Amino acid sequence: MRLGNMSSIFLTDEELGKKDDDHKPAKLPPLRSHHWSPARVPVRKTLKRLAIALIIGLGVYLFIKNIPTDVPIRDRRRPVYGQTDETLPFRPPHGTAKSSPPVTNFDESVRSAGRTYNAPARFPNLGTSLQAISSTRGSLLTNKNVLFVASSLKSVAALLPMACRMGSELRSYVHFALMSRSEIDIDELRAINGIDDSCQVIFHDARPDYSSISTEARLEACTSRALFHIYGYMHPQAVIVDGSSTEEVFFLGAMRKKAHNIGVPLIELPESAPKRLTWMTKLDSSSLAAWNRVNVEILIQAPPGGSGSLIRLLRSLSSADFTSCAIPHLTIELPRKIDPFTAKFLETFQWPPAHVHNPSHTRQLSLRRRIPRQTPSEEESAVRFLESFWPSNPRDSHVLVLSPQAELSPRFFHYLKYSLLEYGYSNAAVLQEWDRRLLGISLDLPATYLNVSEPFSPPTRKDAVHLAAAAAAATDEPTSFLWQAPNSNAVLFFGQKWVELHGFVSRLVDFQHGSPSPAPLLSEKLVSKRYPAWLEHALKLSRARGYWTLYPSKMTASNLATIHNELYAPPEEYEADATRDPSDATEIILADGPLLDRLPNGGNLPPFNQLPLVTWDGLVTKLHDFDSAASDYAAKFRGTIGGCEDLLPSDLLPQKSAGDLFCSKEA
Repeated sequence: MRLGNMSSIFLTDEELGKKDDDHKPAKLPPLRSHHWSPARVPVRKTLKRLAIALIIGLGVYLFIKNIPTDVPIRDRRRPVYGQTDETLPFRPPHGTAKSSPPVTNFDESVRSAGRTYNAPARFPNLGTSLQAISSTRGSLLTNKNVLFVASSLKSVAALLPMACRMGSELRSYVHFALMSRSEIDIDELRAINGIDDSCQVIFHDARPDYSSISTEARLEACTSRALFHIYGYMHPQAVIVDGSSTEEVFFLGAMRKKAHNIGVPLIELPESAPKRLTWMTKLDSSSLAAWNRVNVEILIQAPPGGSGSLIRLLRSLSSADFTSCAIPHLTIELPRKIDPFTAKFLETFQWPPAHVHNPSHTRQLSLRRRIPRQTPSEEESAVRFLESFWPSNPRDSHVLVLSPQAELSPRFFHYLKYSLLEYGYSNAAVLQEWDRRLLGISLDLPATYLNVSEPFSPPTRKDAVHLAAAAAAATDEPTSFLWQAPNSNAVLFFGQKWVELHGFVSRLVDFQHGSPSPAPLLSEKLVSKRYPAWLEHALKLSRARGYWTLYPSKMTASNLATIHNELYAPPEEYEADATRDPSDATEIILADGPLLDRLPNGGNLPPFNQLPLVTWDGLVTKLHDFDSAASDYAAKFRGTIGGCEDLLPSDLLPQKSAGDLFCSKEA
């Protein structure tokens, strides 16, 4: 219906019309006119709208003019959790780039603020380098990553050459992280320290933003946080820092705490490390991971009447360099009769030595004196000796046995720990399981066989050719070697082997007490009475198990220990029937100096498969023949001593207490 018609209807309706009957309806114009013109707004409405617009514009102007200009722009690229503005005494200006925040661009008001910046930790340059090391398998808990970390620039100068030297060995992925307050560029730092592109080290800038103006508390927190991030990407097997007074106190405190919390070994190097501990750069990541776990104790069995030799040995121990570890615990087994000179010397003997840093004044010396007045038997002497030490952790606790006739070089312990970590904990030794057959490490090169009947001629490098040594090594040069015969002059026994020897002797004693007559295999005497009785048992175990002892070359031995014969005193159990030392071998004159300068082959220890292998009676042999002889002896021992019959393959598996040799189950 059209709008015009409806209007006409409403207005002509009698119910909706006016009551004035005389009123005539008005004529409505048509809806559309032929001559259209725009409608005009009343002037009053126009003025009203104009006034409203002016008021709104004035309000916007006043709002913009009064906006505060000192509120910083919040970076929303990453969430920030931390302190509120009330706890931040200083906030850096917005114009400084986060990726490179040089303090030199700050104005004087910022510079005068000092080290007051205490914002949450940010590491603008760390993520890039960490994401680039995926090829090092840092996501695995066990890998080949080693991390050097420094804060002080002096510590950087001390550690960088060691890191590069370790990297050049190509045995580990070596990383260097800088957590310094200084904002020096990494490339400039390398140039100052003479480090070029040949250095096989991966660098990480782990400094927080605005490190130069940060509070010490912030830097400490950032150090802890940076190590946490690095550990997540890298899982270093060891973290190496400068533990001397040169390094920042806050840095060392944070590193110690965080390393302990995440369970990563922290190696704190002493001030003299760049000169004295260069040999550690030859170790791989697996060996360095055991740096702090390894524990060595020293055991001396003093014979009666040997005061002069014992005093000389103790003085050489006091002069030794133990910078590579904590001072070992020293146990001296004294005889029943102690001469006055020994008693007087022990009254004033200090261990640790007075020159060693020992703030807690802890004594690491134990003196034990035998009670029975009669001369001990072979059995009693061996039992007493083996009871003198027990490893708290057989895998990592070891014992260094010293004869009073020994005199040690000041650098002997460096070689001992170097060899211990390389041959007992390196990737090659563990994967090939050569370490399981290593009874101990000798510091002395014997001049005779164990029966002292004839002189001993050590093998040369030519004798190692059949063990897959390189053809170029086929020379007559002296070399370290593996000998089935153990030693008692100066030798380190591995903790696991000591436990096995302890169990072996314990079962032998039980067998001898229960046997009506001595067995021929036990009654044969292959070791001279110049040596203590326990060495005979160690030889039997070595023959049954196929164990060997590592001996140094003559050149290396001259840097480690010498054995004096002029004051020789026989073991207490053989005091009645022993004679003077028949050996007239020339004693080795000890040399001094850095260890690597005295070792052959540039200080590299040869791997097991390049070492000559010698049977207990002095024959150079192959590994297959060596194993066959050990298997035959073990079978003979089980049959005559252990009483074993109808053995199953499971009965032949070695037990840690040597129970399988006696056909008894492990307790």
